[in-house]
Amino acid sequence: MLKLIVGTKGSGKTKTMIDMIDKAVKTTSGNIVVIEKCMKLTTEINHSARLVDVDEYGIVGADMLYGFVAGMLAGNYDITELFLDGILRITDHDMAAAAKVLNAIDKITSNIEVVVTVSADAADLPEDLKKFVI
Repeated sequence: MLKLIVGTKGSGKTKTMIDMIDKAVKTTSGNIVVIEKCMKLTTEINHSARLVDVDEYGIVGADMLYGFVAGMLAGNYDITELFLDGILRITDHDMAAAAKVLNAIDKITSNIEVVVTVSADAADLPEDLKKFVI
């Protein structure tokens, strides 16, 4: 189940996601994974959530991100929540590539809550992503 937190830079997307992570830590019986670029959230999120920096694994672009996420899910069936901060930073600000990878991730995460921040105006999203905006 994919959910997008959308807004321009500085609109509070990451804060909203941090609040969702904190709530998930208190309520889930599974594992929570937070994927980001540059480890900005190290001191912001509860240590019970697994924080992963894509830069540590050389993840660049949408295809590598999809492979990374799919591999992570295949290797850990206990993941119940997956948070991804800043999809456009990982896809080099390529909205079409971000849309492609998000639709692919949605197909493999029907039993997992996936929350992604997108630094863009909701009106600028491709039509196939608008249904995921919360």
